[in-house]
Amino acid sequence: MAKTPTATSGNDGPLVSIIVRTKNEERWIGSCLRAIQRQTYRNYEIILVDNLSTDQTVAKAAPFGVKLVRIDKFLPGKSLNDGIRASRGEILVCLSGHCIPVNEVWLGNLVRNLGDSDVAGVYGRQEPLSFSSDLDKRDLLITFGLDRKVQVRDSFFHNANSAMRRAVWDRFPFDETVTNIEDRVWARQVLSAGMKIVYEPEASVYHWHGIHQEMNSERARNVVRIMEQIDGTERIGAGPDSADLHVVAIVPSKGEPRRFNNAPLALPTLRHALAAKYVNHVFVATDNDEMAAVARSAGAGVIMRPPSLSEDYVDIVDVLQFALERIEAQGTVPDLVVALEETHPFRPIALVDSMIAKLVKEGMDSLVAAKREPRRVWLSDDGSIRDAGEGGFMPRQFKRTVAFIGLFGLAFVTHPSLIRSGSMFGGKAGIYEIDDPFCGIEIRSEEHLKKAGPLFEAWSRETRP
Repeated sequence: MAKTPTATSGNDGPLVSIIVRTKNEERWIGSCLRAIQRQTYRNYEIILVDNLSTDQTVAKAAPFGVKLVRIDKFLPGKSLNDGIRASRGEILVCLSGHCIPVNEVWLGNLVRNLGDSDVAGVYGRQEPLSFSSDLDKRDLLITFGLDRKVQVRDSFFHNANSAMRRAVWDRFPFDETVTNIEDRVWARQVLSAGMKIVYEPEASVYHWHGIHQEMNSERARNVVRIMEQIDGTERIGAGPDSADLHVVAIVPSKGEPRRFNNAPLALPTLRHALAAKYVNHVFVATDNDEMAAVARSAGAGVIMRPPSLSEDYVDIVDVLQFALERIEAQGTVPDLVVALEETHPFRPIALVDSMIAKLVKEGMDSLVAAKREPRRVWLSDDGSIRDAGEGGFMPRQFKRTVAFIGLFGLAFVTHPSLIRSGSMFGGKAGIYEIDDPFCGIEIRSEEHLKKAGPLFEAWSRETRP
């Protein structure tokens, strides 16, 4: 049986072309490409096949030195063929832009199976993330097992995480007319030609969604629990590492800096943002030169906002959109944005880092600091008042309905795409509960500062990073 060189690690193996297909993958592409960078197998190139992304997918991929192929109509087989035609490698790897290699030996483990010339292709394991739905966890845990398999009749193959030799693709390019399962169509062809397919569980990626369509969520939940018990499935990814993401903090500010004992009120907020270990850059969006000088002196960047964005009727979303646009125009494209307001100086130590870690771990779209409000809450609408909670005057510890007061200015974490869209919170918003009553205090006037001044001074000394 003929053998070809086995690819393992370093720069000695054949060139591998990694074809990454994307469509609005801004949330995942940075983690995907960083995981590729960590591979011990170093002889590779990356071809990004992008289908008219309207977010910052391409901008976030650019620093990784990818070769960009743009397509305006997505057909799965054609998009892969287009990427392969633009590549140079002897070995071809297909990877979805929202898949993240689990470890640094993913690539070597994937392509080493191609040392056998009878093997047409190899596909790797796909593992769920901790915040994947139970439906998706069930799909992935059932489909992608722990034993390596050699398939001679089974045409299951999955191009979210796969590899083949160019010589095989030359004979069997992907079907460019089918609208889906181009991988299985291809697998059927190569098996019919007498070749084999290998499933390699040691070449694993995290994949946040499943591969099947199923609506019985209760059944899925039960199956997932059983699978986790019998397989001892411990490696369910917590999502991208918080320390691996690029996070920008934006502090909106309007007018001259307020001061207490000759110290700018904004300093505690700036110090906390700058001390946060997960925050890479801090910017103050201000309309005032003196405030800009305070920001620069503290070590923050400055975005000068126009007077039109300082009118009383202007929404904070407009300010954040403007600041983010200017920040990205300077070449900084963040994975997450943290909004902090100087009017909330009573901020717990490590609040920002804790909120970032929670959002990433639980796969949230956004996370806002909030305090529990156990008292009765009423809402006023066009002069009418309605009770927003449970009726009666039952003791608060027995109430089933809990109200939370959002402390947006204290800390708010979200994805840049949501700021650009103006929706801010997205479909999966979360609350980070604050139990310290002082954290809800806002200072928005000289009178507020006068009354809260002594407390502010003591708090600044105790919580200064």
